[in-house]
Amino acid sequence: MKLNGARMVVEAIKAEGIKTIFGYPGGQALPLYDAIYDSGLRHVLTRHEQGAVHAADGFARRSGQVGVCVSTSGPGATNLVTGIATANMDSIPLVCITCQVTRPAIGKDSFQEADMIGITTPITKHNFLVQDVQDLPLILKKAFHIARTGRPGPVVVDIPKDVLTDEGEWAYPDNLDNLKWSYRPKSEGETDDLQAICDALGRSHSPVLFVGGGLVSSNAAPELARFVELTGIPLCTSLMGLSAYPTDAPLHLGMPGMHGTYAANMAIQHADLLLGLGVRFDDRVTGSLQTFAPGARIVHLDIDPAEFNKNVRVDWRLQGDLKWSLGLLIEQAEAGAFAPNIADWQESCRRWKAERPLTYQNSTEVIKPEAAIEALYQLTKGEAVICTDVGQHQMWTAQYMGFKHPRTFLTSGGLGTMGYGLPAALGAAIVEEAAETPREVWLVTSDGSIMMNCQELATLAEEGLPVKVLVLNNRGLGMVRQWQRMFYERRMSASKHEFKLSFARLGEVMGCLGLTVEKPEQLPAALQQARDYAGPVVLEVMVDEAEDVMPMVAPGKSLSDMVFEGGDC
Repeated sequence: MKLNGARMVVEAIKAEGIKTIFGYPGGQALPLYDAIYDSGLRHVLTRHEQGAVHAADGFARRSGQVGVCVSTSGPGATNLVTGIATANMDSIPLVCITCQVTRPAIGKDSFQEADMIGITTPITKHNFLVQDVQDLPLILKKAFHIARTGRPGPVVVDIPKDVLTDEGEWAYPDNLDNLKWSYRPKSEGETDDLQAICDALGRSHSPVLFVGGGLVSSNAAPELARFVELTGIPLCTSLMGLSAYPTDAPLHLGMPGMHGTYAANMAIQHADLLLGLGVRFDDRVTGSLQTFAPGARIVHLDIDPAEFNKNVRVDWRLQGDLKWSLGLLIEQAEAGAFAPNIADWQESCRRWKAERPLTYQNSTEVIKPEAAIEALYQLTKGEAVICTDVGQHQMWTAQYMGFKHPRTFLTSGGLGTMGYGLPAALGAAIVEEAAETPREVWLVTSDGSIMMNCQELATLAEEGLPVKVLVLNNRGLGMVRQWQRMFYERRMSASKHEFKLSFARLGEVMGCLGLTVEKPEQLPAALQQARDYAGPVVLEVMVDEAEDVMPMVAPGKSLSDMVFEGGDC
């Protein structure tokens, strides 16, 4: 069957089981958009290409499927770059279709031309420039396969306009099993260190699990729960791993690192065995590498061999999908290969949780941001999908919001992308529309972050998506001001929002219900009103401008050097 390139793209997306795509049209993309017109695909027209890629990212994180976004050439394609880099840092499967100028025009500084292969090579898992329409079906199959297998990540497929209009024979592969190519990711790896790991677990008196986003990506939350049940080993989770295990469970110590809990940091610093499950050992978690987990032997389970010994030296490893590698340890535990004697250690962890729980000084005069997050948690009981932007509100959400189910906390981790949250919440809400038992979708954001992609409030309204947007307005760039207070002698350079913008009114202009809360006693009723409203809501909460995220470990310091009150570090 003969199809033009544009129709091939549409048919490939449908063959992969994708029903919703996100994008923004333009001159070089018009053949593709003409094919989308009567394709049966749901196309969500965001108000900015960055909104499209972040929405595809939120869709992918919530659903576990590949997210798809589409753009035109030049600025349309380059507007995807921040979202592609965000997905790459957090290992999110995306296929980004960028439309390019015609083949004869490439390399001639043509109108709206940009070298997307050169631009995105450092921030993608892989990318393709399609030179022949007959190559398109195989390239598209490869793109989806690469994005979702192994360590997931974003793939860019750059398609010249004349390739979209050329015709070729449509033959979409069912699989790539017989293809001769170098990409052969394995879900099961070598087990050379398995016995040593089991021996170490059996000898350990103070083991800790450090759980990351890789466990969520591999859908291994059931295996984690079983392993904790069998062994009783306490655990802490990175920002990306927060939803991997119920945060209210007695053995959950919280998030370690710069703004982590006392219990999590102390457990890592006093452990004799640390098991990293799908983690990068990021600098925001480890603090000073020289003093990180000083008494611990380290086991690392990860699908990507590039992560082994990248930041911390490990003693033993299992490379493979977490469902496989954690499954091996479960089999060994069930067979009695090890049974850690850790009753005293569990008591120590419980004592650390009780000694210094997360706390703040509440007020009846001003709304504390922590209190707003706690109120949202009391309302949703850990059952909602929570998205955030980046900054103080992100850390307060990680600290004071509870999670019971995997894939219910969506946030930009590695890149720290302001403006991520609103379009990501949009993508997640589309997943919930099709769910048998849909969950509420809340975005926790700030007056700084929301303005990065506030135009997508109009997309929420147009699509009828009931996302609730909680704007913690502290009238400036809160995390910047916190660092300026602590490290720059309180020289508040360019971190104050002088213009008094009403986010409630902005929401109303964009088609949402707008609400503003200024006093603590108004907050519970306003949250309930937002929850009960059938459409999208912007709930602006005026919070304490001077509040800092505490506790804190200053950059380069040991996890043992925690500061618990605002001021100088």
